[in-house]
Amino acid sequence: MIHWLKAPKNPEIAKYIECYWFLEKLPGAEGNAQPKLNPDPSAHLILALPQQRFQYQYNDDISNVTGNHWLHAHGKTFVLDHSKAVACIGIKFHVGALYSLPNLITLKEKTSQALIDTIHEVSFDQTSSDYANHNGINIDENALLNMARIAPEQCATMLDNLCLPWLLNTNEDNHSEITRRVLPLLAKITINELGTRLFCSQRTLERSFLKVTGLTLKQCQSMNRLEAILAFLYQRPQNDIDWVDIAYQFGFSDQPHLIRYLKKQIGLTPQDYASQRGFTIDVYGGVDQL
Repeated sequence: MIHWLKAPKNPEIAKYIECYWFLEKLPGAEGNAQPKLNPDPSAHLILALPQQRFQYQYNDDISNVTGNHWLHAHGKTFVLDHSKAVACIGIKFHVGALYSLPNLITLKEKTSQALIDTIHEVSFDQTSSDYANHNGINIDENALLNMARIAPEQCATMLDNLCLPWLLNTNEDNHSEITRRVLPLLAKITINELGTRLFCSQRTLERSFLKVTGLTLKQCQSMNRLEAILAFLYQRPQNDIDWVDIAYQFGFSDQPHLIRYLKKQIGLTPQDYASQRGFTIDVYGGVDQL
């Protein structure tokens, strides 16, 4: 398995894009054929060859797509089908970034809330794509994937060059500015303290954040906390996990509170998760951000 994660080098791009990532599972590779994808408040643009198939399953609801597609912010835990070889590049946007980049959304009359939990294909063919027609861009997915395999840094630079035209016509307003100020504080203070810290009414914060991200403050904070917990657990063997300590470290009142949280977020108790380790971070391992 080949995988990496790189941050944008251009500061203008880094304002909207958190990172680029690459994943390849080679034919015949061993491992979990159905890893789980945890809830994520960020949108990802997935680049792949046209014949590459992807499956996202949530209970009995299955979304099948091929090639390039959007994986929007989602509060669901999706089960992926990686029983066959897979290769893709991901562009992970900052939470709420697409609100300021309307030229990236080809689903007409879709609001941030309407896009939550959605997955849809997208074309970059200049003859049929709003993306290409608007920006004069035609993506060569095969060249990008080959470069990702042998030259990650060069691939990240190419992605910077590719994404820059999309970011030249941003649409910032008061809602996006408020949201940008809120996001770094969500992991540090309680939601009730945000208004006082930012000299803004709680109602205004909630309304602006929901408009930009499609999520409530509580939903986003919960997803971010889950990601932090999974990253923390990934680095520790099962016999070195102290659930009581983890509960207090991540702001839970006690261990039962943590159990209820994980059960609601990923459908597993802490012990079940520790024994299965079936999420993408567990299956494919950590990545280096350079």
